[in-house]
Amino acid sequence: MAVKYVFVLGGVVSGLGKGITAASLGRLLKARGYAVTMQKFDPYINVDPGTMNPIQHGEVFVTDDGAETDLDLGHYERFIDERLTRVSNVTSGRVYRTVLERERRGDFGGGTVQVIPHITNEIKRRFYRGEDKIAIIEVGGTVGDMESQAFLEAIRQFQNEVGKENAIILLVTLIPYLKASGEMKTKPTQGCVRELQSIGLRPDVLVCRSDYPLTQDIRDKLALFCNVRPDHVLQNLDASILYQVPLMMEDEHLAEVVLSDLGLPQREPDLAQWRQMCDRWMHPKRRVDIALVGKYTKLHDAYLSVAEALRHAGVANDAHVEIHWIDSETITPENVGEILGDMSGIIVPGGFGSRGIDGMIESIRYAREHRIPFLGLCLGMQLAIVEFARHVVGLPEAHSIELMPDTPDPVIHLMADQKGVLDIGGTLRLGSYPCRLDPDSRAFELYGEPLIHERHRHRYEVNNDYRTALTDAGMRLCGMSPDGRIVEMLELPDHPYFLATQAHPEFNSRPNHPHPLFLGLISSAVLYRSEEL
Repeated sequence: MAVKYVFVLGGVVSGLGKGITAASLGRLLKARGYAVTMQKFDPYINVDPGTMNPIQHGEVFVTDDGAETDLDLGHYERFIDERLTRVSNVTSGRVYRTVLERERRGDFGGGTVQVIPHITNEIKRRFYRGEDKIAIIEVGGTVGDMESQAFLEAIRQFQNEVGKENAIILLVTLIPYLKASGEMKTKPTQGCVRELQSIGLRPDVLVCRSDYPLTQDIRDKLALFCNVRPDHVLQNLDASILYQVPLMMEDEHLAEVVLSDLGLPQREPDLAQWRQMCDRWMHPKRRVDIALVGKYTKLHDAYLSVAEALRHAGVANDAHVEIHWIDSETITPENVGEILGDMSGIIVPGGFGSRGIDGMIESIRYAREHRIPFLGLCLGMQLAIVEFARHVVGLPEAHSIELMPDTPDPVIHLMADQKGVLDIGGTLRLGSYPCRLDPDSRAFELYGEPLIHERHRHRYEVNNDYRTALTDAGMRLCGMSPDGRIVEMLELPDHPYFLATQAHPEFNSRPNHPHPLFLGLISSAVLYRSEEL
């Protein structure tokens, strides 16, 4: 089988869930035994989202090979259970930078460099070209955006080159409902399709987001005016949980339609495990309340993978995880008990900068002193070190030099290979790194193996000059880099559950394979305080 391509575009408005639709298709195809890979092409000029404000753009998802990518890649990995790489996220900024670097080297022989063919050729070059798979390629933005034009033109050219039987277009569009007239309107989708047709593209499949089910009359009307087969007009209604969407789209025969258009054999899907997972999700036996104490809580997508990892662990414990989004700036020594006193567990995730740090430290102290299950991630681990150094070791001014450059006790300092680095984009310690676990630790018990690999995104680390002071005071540095130089994980042996890691384990959690550290947190939270449903 040659590589087959499904291009997923968005119409009418943004935020329709192209990424979830694309990921759901990937899950359905994998359930039929097909090899699948996924890519996201983003039209913004940033080289990657690494320098973007999380409150505006959401989390930065990190791949094993150290790429800072769009959060949709997290959805892809969670749905298709594949580890993606840096080739799976391409931006206009990266495309233009590559073309301009080639121009500076003289690769174009003195010719004029233009959007067509040079930019579109570079876009096409980045379409998946590996082993035989079905490549699902989502294009960010909405049809009609100025920024997306080069990507759409590249797709037009590419379809002609590989043949339309090898590259189809799936358009995720909106069918709005007008309350005043009680009607669902197809005109916005018709206009979007006409715009696509004007540049030489025709959608093969319409996936229609709507508040109400599509009637057969509306399906027929869309098929007629959009030049699509009636059985290729599919509805995609809101779901109670994200992971129901593949099952809903299975009922709409999405995978069958796509395989038919690509000329591939139909196969029976194996969705038993996925259905069982969704059923457990929908029928929890108990509830736990987890405080997520962060600095970007105004946009929940800033901690998307953390929230999903908590929910994955909840399903494995037959528990509904109620996440309490707590802005760390609101926490003080006076109110921390009132805010966190009824929680079943506390998690402090990653972040950058000094805003809200004091509230995070107070939350960690409260979890430690009141023996509430706690998990710290990246910055959360660094602040767990700071809190312990201050209140247990007896170093009241201990801090991270990122947050207090003149601290007399820099228990967190700049990594050696980060000194002298001036650019902030793409220069962090990024990607998957090994960690060796103490065989007597709770972490080893959770993972069940001595050597693990987790993804990282940080510039600062534990100052080794303070290791002895920390361990003498009762902290176990239970995870180290294989060379023993970098502290990767810590725990408090006399606490029911107090673990923190320099890594971002949330990126490796899956709905049907919850991450061990999150599983341990929720299991401990259930024992600490839960409410039967």
